Amino acid sequence: MTPIEELSAGLQGSRVVVDPESVEGYRRDEAHLVEPGRPLGVLLAESTDDVVEALRWATRHGIPVVPRGSGTGLAGGATAVDGCLVLSLARMTAIREVSAEDRLAVVEAGVITADVDRAAAKAGLMYAPDPSSHEISTVGGNLATNAGGLRCVKYGVTRDSVLGLEVVLADGRVVRTGRRTVKGVAGYDLTSLFVGSEGTLGVITGATLQLRPRPPAEPVTVVGSFPSLRAAGEAVASVVGAGLVPSLLELIDRATLKAIDDWKRTGLDTGTAAVLVAQADDVDAARCAAALGRHFEGAGADFVAVSTDPTEAAQLLDIRRLAYPATERLGRCLVEDVGVPRSKLPDMLEAVEAAGREHGVLIATVAHAGDGNLHPTFVFPPDPQGVPNAVWEAADAVFRAALDLGGTLTGEHGVGVLKKRWLELELGAESLQVHRSIKAALDPLSILNPGKVV
Repeated sequence: MTPIEELSAGLQGSRVVVDPESVEGYRRDEAHLVEPGRPLGVLLAESTDDVVEALRWATRHGIPVVPRGSGTGLAGGATAVDGCLVLSLARMTAIREVSAEDRLAVVEAGVITADVDRAAAKAGLMYAPDPSSHEISTVGGNLATNAGGLRCVKYGVTRDSVLGLEVVLADGRVVRTGRRTVKGVAGYDLTSLFVGSEGTLGVITGATLQLRPRPPAEPVTVVGSFPSLRAAGEAVASVVGAGLVPSLLELIDRATLKAIDDWKRTGLDTGTAAVLVAQADDVDAARCAAALGRHFEGAGADFVAVSTDPTEAAQLLDIRRLAYPATERLGRCLVEDVGVPRSKLPDMLEAVEAAGREHGVLIATVAHAGDGNLHPTFVFPPDPQGVPNAVWEAADAVFRAALDLGGTLTGEHGVGVLKKRWLELELGAESLQVHRSIKAALDPLSILNPGKVV
């Protein structure tokens, strides 16, 4: 009996896929520039017990395991390696509990992110994290990368909505971290350790998530267009410096607007250098929106509009979520997500523009601007040799500029495979060694998502 046949025989109900054509769909995530390996097979897990059995089996045989949800990651974190077991948690879709009294939900890792929010809405609550892929990404994938989203300027990233986790360690032990209470400081903060660890320390199978009251009314939306990227960045810095707290503050540059308009004929490509879309959703939303408009105008906006129409607001957010698929239509894409202090956003936007000019690379940029989190996408023609040197050089310039401004290599996509080469620049040698020590303690055989992060 082969190892993969042994695994299949030891499971109750779950399916182990070995047919090459079926396995093909599980080899990679959305980081198409990362070449995937050839797995032994794919386990479509349906319970935590299945994951326990799989990891015990993997430890016995020394077989690497690559966890995945929907495969929407953009850094290569769910890319298969040769000889691995791909462990899909997409069938673990139970929402076990929604408690209006305690404002929490208990869910399995395969639950679609937007489904958590829909379940919360029935109890008059909201699940705040909303990455652009919220209709297809899973909670487990969001937890693995500490995903952000459009609302994180006010409500925080995924980690800020996690109370506790269920995690299966490399040897099959099940650890439950955190608690159901608002406060709790007993022991180390293992919940925060596993969130963002990209499947390298354990496999997250479930989570207790914090829910929030839904906004009291439909948000008020503010749109502003700007003659330069720097002016848009200065508007964001002005909003933050004034202490305003929008629920959303997004930037779309001209290249992205043109890509969306060429595809969907939105009419938004008017030659403007950048557009900011903001929302306010509190009881004083109208006052906040008016103030946002004034800050846009003060930074040099050539057009500002305020709307309370929910249909119009939804259309604008749908356009923002089209940024990546629209840009993909232009060629191959290297999608990045640097973050800088919000006061440095104007400088970072200029640095992105300069990198594109210097290296002759088209860079289309959107941003969760209120967080200082930019998504520059480097676009280039398909090349059988892989990513052209000019693209890597432009990306290197962008990463180094972000670090020089006191920022980070990744705000929400994770390190995965694509950013490993730059990680020590941000962490430093000593910190990176601490990371490796933690990895060795929890995964001594290095079977969990090998080749990723550290």
